[in-house]
Amino acid sequence: MPRTVYFDYNATTPLDPAVREAMLPFFGEVWGNPSSVHHVGRKARALLDDARDRAASFLGARPSEIIFTSGGTEANNLAILGTARLLKSKGKHLISSVVEHDAVLQAFDYLEKKEGFEVTRLPVDAAGRVAVDDLKKAIRTDTILVSIMAANNEIGTIQPVAELGAVCRAHEIVFHSDAVQWFGKEPFENISQFNANLVSLCAHKFHGPKGAGLLYIKSPLQPDPILFGGGHEYERRAGTENLPAIIGLVAALERFVKPAVFPCSILNDLRLKLAVAVEKIEGCEIVSPRSRCLPNTLSFVVHGSDGIALMAGLDMEGICASSGSACSAGSLEPSHVIEAIGKKVVAHSLVRFSLGRASTADEVDYVISVLPDVIRRAQLAGKAANRL
Repeated sequence: MPRTVYFDYNATTPLDPAVREAMLPFFGEVWGNPSSVHHVGRKARALLDDARDRAASFLGARPSEIIFTSGGTEANNLAILGTARLLKSKGKHLISSVVEHDAVLQAFDYLEKKEGFEVTRLPVDAAGRVAVDDLKKAIRTDTILVSIMAANNEIGTIQPVAELGAVCRAHEIVFHSDAVQWFGKEPFENISQFNANLVSLCAHKFHGPKGAGLLYIKSPLQPDPILFGGGHEYERRAGTENLPAIIGLVAALERFVKPAVFPCSILNDLRLKLAVAVEKIEGCEIVSPRSRCLPNTLSFVVHGSDGIALMAGLDMEGICASSGSACSAGSLEPSHVIEAIGKKVVAHSLVRFSLGRASTADEVDYVISVLPDVIRRAQLAGKAANRL
């Protein structure tokens, strides 16, 4: 059995033992419903309130500006659907970009197709970056919401969110940023650095539990709820709070965001070493930007192959990575991010290595040693398929 090399930290991170320990009492000792009025419920409510206070203090926000969610997808959906519906009487024009996560892209698609909104999707340059001038040109008198991610999950591009947010603020337009890939990787001071009214984050991207997220909502904005059934979370998100997951989220925030748990200088060196090796392999082309990129992310495309063959080949060598491709009912879907940066022909052949705090130079050396053969086999499979 080959060794396991986990280079897929942008997909998820392992739950940290200290975070798990912080969560354990909330699976047993503290089991009440925070909405119950008896003493068992009141104990849970007090600890939920304390967790919200801690999250707010860490982020530099008010407790009332923190809404706990089931993850980044729900946080993004609440920010986009809730804000658009709240402000539709002022206008129905929305702006996003072509490289957003599907949780954002599909929310905008839904509003456009089902609720009569008009969406402008900003283009990106070859590095996958949105131009501030393009945002300025796209703004109209009926624009009510702009949503641009802080960092791209597929190729690692860091967007100029503070500048984009400043443009929105000058035009009194609500700005949302999906910062799920930012936290734990990039320097964080406080939530105001995004210049945003709404910011989404997700615990399992920085060694917290899955099923736990947070939406920062700058006061006095109050997006319409997208879940109904109770007055939980300041009437913004119905449903009994998942207290163990919330405790884990806050514990991970406090431990792993400031300073960032992903060691920037070490990961930059490892990424550079990988990049040098990838560039020497025939048919490989790096698509992650050379600068202003997440320190742990190296993505490349492989001419003459596809993502499924590449992922299978890597997995056979014990290497866990990701591809921009997705296999659904036997069909191969190309990466919309790679298409957006002008490489449509190879959009189905993306390989993403995303390293983490446990990644080592020895692991990088191992990947470098087996990668040429993995690529060659995938390319041969691609040639054979084309002949059929």
